[in-house]
Amino acid sequence: MAGKDDAQAVAQPAKGPRIIAVGSGKGGVGKSTLAANLAVALARAGHKVGLVDADIHGPSQARLLGTEGARAKAHEGKLVPVESRYGVPVLSMAHLTTPGQAIAFRGPKISGALIQLVEAHWAGAEVLVVDLPPGTGDVQLTMLQRCRPAGAVIVSTPQDLALMDAARAVGLFTQGDIPVIGVVENMAGYACPHCGEVSDPFGHGGAQDAAREMGVPFLGRIPLDIAIRRESDAGTPTAAGDGPQAQAFAALAAQVAAWLDAHPA
Repeated sequence: MAGKDDAQAVAQPAKGPRIIAVGSGKGGVGKSTLAANLAVALARAGHKVGLVDADIHGPSQARLLGTEGARAKAHEGKLVPVESRYGVPVLSMAHLTTPGQAIAFRGPKISGALIQLVEAHWAGAEVLVVDLPPGTGDVQLTMLQRCRPAGAVIVSTPQDLALMDAARAVGLFTQGDIPVIGVVENMAGYACPHCGEVSDPFGHGGAQDAAREMGVPFLGRIPLDIAIRRESDAGTPTAAGDGPQAQAFAALAAQVAAWLDAHPA
């Protein structure tokens, strides 16, 4: 439970960007890729969006938004986000450290790094998408106690093991009195590029069923598609394009934007 001092130290000012936390209970479910594409899709829809890579130990947003090699600068004691080609400024530990360097931070230092990323010069941003690390550790607790997201999007594959951990992530935000905007089923359905047959290597519908059981909205499915993987590795987010995969991210962004409109600060 946050105390009085914690409440006075909230990192998100009343008139600052509203924070959307993108989380998962475990790694490997495509959370960072989804966060990057959600931010780009929101920007394409006309929203002023920033992106924070809160995975302190395993940052990936610099690669996903094509800003590898860029260095974040400081102004008046605060970091200045790095501009991407997609209308989304971004901050990541990858913009502050040597490429390939191990980031050996422990609890208090992890929390301090997160606060610096969130409290940066997000001038004009209305929404701040925060890509959380997997699990329910120091970064998540700092978000709940200090940054107070407007809402959370939970990412899972249809696989039972991933769904078990997604339920823990939902529980953490619910316990922290943070609204869960909904659950996204990622890597849902693979269409063979040769014959067009759709298969479900990770299962199908599990996240939707889990969302129903937990009493939270289901936000839809993102396909398992090699184009998303290739574009992510190349630093060209799929949501910046116009194919069916981009449309899936656009549909997700529309739901998140509608939720924000329905839940004003």
